[in-house]
Amino acid sequence: MERQSFCFLFVQSTIHQIFSVSKAGPEQVSLKSIKITGAEIIDLRIPTSDQMLGSDPFHKMPDYSSAVLHLKTDSGLKGVSIVFTVGAGTDWICHGIQDLCQLVIGADLESLTESPITLYQRLIDHHQLRWLHDGVFRMAAGAILNAVFDLWAKAVRKPMWKLLVDLEPEFVVDCIDWRNIQDALTPEEALEILQRNRPALGRRQSDMQVQGPKAYCTAGWLGLSDQQILETIQNLQKQGFDSFKLKVGRDSEQDVERIRFMRDAIGPDCNLMVDANQYWGLEEAKRHIKRYLPFGLKWIEEPIARDDVLGYVELAETFKSASFGMACGEHAASPVIFKQLLKSRAIKYCQIDAVRVAGVNDIMAIVLMAAKYEIPICPHGGGIALCNMISHYGMWDQIAVAGHSETQLVEYIDFLQDAVEQPVKIQDGCYVAPTAHGWGLEFHPEFIERHRFPNGEVWKDRAANRKGAAFEVALK
Repeated sequence: MERQSFCFLFVQSTIHQIFSVSKAGPEQVSLKSIKITGAEIIDLRIPTSDQMLGSDPFHKMPDYSSAVLHLKTDSGLKGVSIVFTVGAGTDWICHGIQDLCQLVIGADLESLTESPITLYQRLIDHHQLRWLHDGVFRMAAGAILNAVFDLWAKAVRKPMWKLLVDLEPEFVVDCIDWRNIQDALTPEEALEILQRNRPALGRRQSDMQVQGPKAYCTAGWLGLSDQQILETIQNLQKQGFDSFKLKVGRDSEQDVERIRFMRDAIGPDCNLMVDANQYWGLEEAKRHIKRYLPFGLKWIEEPIARDDVLGYVELAETFKSASFGMACGEHAASPVIFKQLLKSRAIKYCQIDAVRVAGVNDIMAIVLMAAKYEIPICPHGGGIALCNMISHYGMWDQIAVAGHSETQLVEYIDFLQDAVEQPVKIQDGCYVAPTAHGWGLEFHPEFIERHRFPNGEVWKDRAANRKGAAFEVALK
């Protein structure tokens, strides 16, 4: 099958079908009538380092931050997306988004959504910017794509997960760049995965609206005291959580004691995971992980570099009889790296990040590859408003791709939820199905004004000391 094998008329038909059952009010709104007129990019930073929230071996004092994109239109609707960072460098992302926005300003929404792969390739394959490749460039491109999808979902008055679930399988396949992943998953295989779940979509959707994706939470940030961790665990257990994560990596003895402390606190029947944030080399990782064998862990997250596929293969072989598997993906910058991790079965848990890769298109490819290899999607949510995005991907995966909720866990972060107008909700340890149209990424205006960098109120007396590479913290 050719990369773009499904005809233009089919795509037009699909768009019309999706749109025709949705209203933006009493009158039908044409996607063609919605024109992108401008963009606002906001450098939003929150000094979470004050409380050591989000701290790990490498990111010792993170300030949870986002480059926030508002695509403005002549209809009054806004397409909103974010790119999460941990402080310094957010301005790099903002500049990249600002530059790439030129490629969509002036376009109507129908032209951008009737064949999303066209916009994707226009961004990713830019004849000069492509030289920069992954990282800031791909994340900035993802911001554009995610904002367009957000605008689309708002125009047809659907939560993002519902928009994705309602897409015809052929249209989803046509959203994906197949050039470098067909040796792991073909378009025909992807189509078969999606089509086999179609008969049960209604039932699965109803089930997931009653009880959404099962969640887990990081209770053991590296900079927190044992008492703070214990209080966090107790609060989460009251909300129905039975799956918890702990940061490790700095000191082997302290790590073992912390793991023992966490296991005692949550009991033998709860899931316990640890996350090293890529802190170790391969041999060092083996030494540390061997000490964790007695604690019945579910996974070891990012023990080594994010793209050391051969290293993950070796770890999987070394610990193949252990209770745990390797988890990775939140820092993997493209579907090609995921292809290698999944096809080699180097990981047992696939941790997509909603803003690390190039938008919905890349996520579709990764989730479908994981479905083929029966590796559960466990999205990364450690960032401001990331939970809002991954809740939709968890819904889409468990309704339309994997088609079950037996092995997946979706990360939840229990702070900064009040920053957005539609915070995620947890019930009995599971996400509540989102109902807001689009991603639900609208921040409270007063929150934005207080946390704009460098002139927002919370930064007035400290921004000069937090700019760029000059803000250094010793790792040891």
